[in-house]
Amino acid sequence: MRKVFLWASILGLTCISPSNAQVAPTVSKPNIVLIIADDLGYGDVGFNGQQLIKTPNLDKLAASGMKFNQFYAGTSVCAPSRSALLSGLHTGHTYIRGNKGVLPEGQEPIADSVVTMAEVLKTAGYTTAAYGKWGLGPVGSVGDPNKQGFDYFYGYNCQTLAHRYYPNHLWNNGQKVVLEANENLVQNKIYAPDLIQEKAIGFIKEQSSKQPFFLFLPYILPHAELIAPDDSLLQYYKNKFQEKPYKGQDYGTNATCGGYASQQYPRAAFAAMVARLDLYVGQVVAQLRAQGLDKNTLIIFSSDNGPHIEGGADPKFFKSSGPFKGVKRDLYEGGIREPFVASWQGVIKPNSESNHIGAFWDLLPTFAELAGTKPRKGIDGRSFANILTGFGKAPQHDFLYWEFHEQGGKQAVRQGKWKAIRFNVIENPNAPVELYDLENDPEEAKNLAQQFPEKAQELGKLMTQSHTRSSLFPLGNQ
Repeated sequence: MRKVFLWASILGLTCISPSNAQVAPTVSKPNIVLIIADDLGYGDVGFNGQQLIKTPNLDKLAASGMKFNQFYAGTSVCAPSRSALLSGLHTGHTYIRGNKGVLPEGQEPIADSVVTMAEVLKTAGYTTAAYGKWGLGPVGSVGDPNKQGFDYFYGYNCQTLAHRYYPNHLWNNGQKVVLEANENLVQNKIYAPDLIQEKAIGFIKEQSSKQPFFLFLPYILPHAELIAPDDSLLQYYKNKFQEKPYKGQDYGTNATCGGYASQQYPRAAFAAMVARLDLYVGQVVAQLRAQGLDKNTLIIFSSDNGPHIEGGADPKFFKSSGPFKGVKRDLYEGGIREPFVASWQGVIKPNSESNHIGAFWDLLPTFAELAGTKPRKGIDGRSFANILTGFGKAPQHDFLYWEFHEQGGKQAVRQGKWKAIRFNVIENPNAPVELYDLENDPEEAKNLAQQFPEKAQELGKLMTQSHTRSSLFPLGNQ
């Protein structure tokens, strides 16, 4: 049946899925919009139970498609998570495995040998664009987004500069865009996310149904610093919460690009930033509809890692991690399990849910299959296109693997209901693991390593086997 669907799609025919009675698209290659929030927790959105922040557009997107309950980021910080996303390789294999800055501006560049998601889609005839935060190589390096498959890029090249929401410059492909109104971080007049969003909406306006496009939107919201324009979104949340003002490094003559500004209303600011992210998603959906592109566009929304605690953020107050333990930089569920929604009008059944266990590295082969092409051999990802189209089951991973190169080094494995985490790996690569039964203990409250030593040992071996040597990002004795 799946082959029938694909051939009917290629020939421009219409067929009906017996599993969900949805009409298949009448063209062979869907447009793909991939939206990745920055440091948004599993519980920060209404469709996952958020009570204090309104996210109507995200909730509507979830209702229009499929909510995945067990989908994971690449790891628990920005650059390596994005590297796993774009390369189809988990953090034991992907090229970038940590946040490593380089001078004068940017992060360690992803290698030229890496075949990214954008490059795969370009071979299938897609126009490719990214608007937001890059963090995988300075302008002009081999990691430049224009050298990694993107026809267009606008936004922050450097994730350190992206700590500032009123930066003094952004990048338009290889051209530096000086924001004179924010000169030298002394003034804060141009809110960069709004400007980036304007450019992204402009890209959608230029598209037609004749050529498929891949639009990557790695927004910086709601990453610290906690700051938002003093408009109706912020005003709505001001005085709704008891606040503890945060003292940071303010804009002015002594400001640095990586600082966080002070915030008198940190909870209100965070809520307004999530609300603004929600607004952006609504604008993207509305513009797709206005262009008549909504009927053949797959929209996926997720986040790069769990919620942050910097800049006055209070994930405990908002229950940002949902029912899970941990935040950003943790390999507990709260640090890596993310909100994840897929919407595709006429293909994905509305108001549906999936318990499929997947991760960022699965997106590349999924997009490749939907685009009618193939990824490079040897990646870790497995396509879950069948789940999206309703034409069968997707291949299951035997296990998922993560590693983290800060705080002494950490590793984690999930295999079915079992989750194992190892700490202080740099000092002791064979350190004992913590073992959890996620089916009965999703909060990871009870360490079962002593009760099930053979399973703990088995998952510990998988950690060792899954890590390949990296001179750039060493982890323990290699």
